[in-house]
Amino acid sequence: MSDQWEVALDALGDPTRRRIVERLRADGPSPVGRLASALPVGRPAVSKHLKVLEGAGLVVHESAGTRNLYALAPRGFIGLQRWLAGMWDDALPE
Repeated sequence: MSDQWEVALDALGDPTRRRIVERLRADGPSPVGRLASALPVGRPAVSKHLKVLEGAGLVVHESAGTRNLYALAPRGFIGLQRWLAGMWDDALPE
């Protein structure tokens, strides 16, 4: 079974998913339609990408009336940050 950071890294391997994460970071919680309007893919594709990001623990959603708002899940980035910091430390020895 993979570590959570591996799942997160795999999810972020797709450029569209990285753009979604960047949009959520810049704009805060957003519905699928708003995210799709800033990307070269349609709403169904954005929904699929959001499911992958959610499965990786990087995004959460909550229902607000008839809309689902998606937001970053900061805790999902902790393992990834630790892995990157360890790689950084190994790559740049003192």
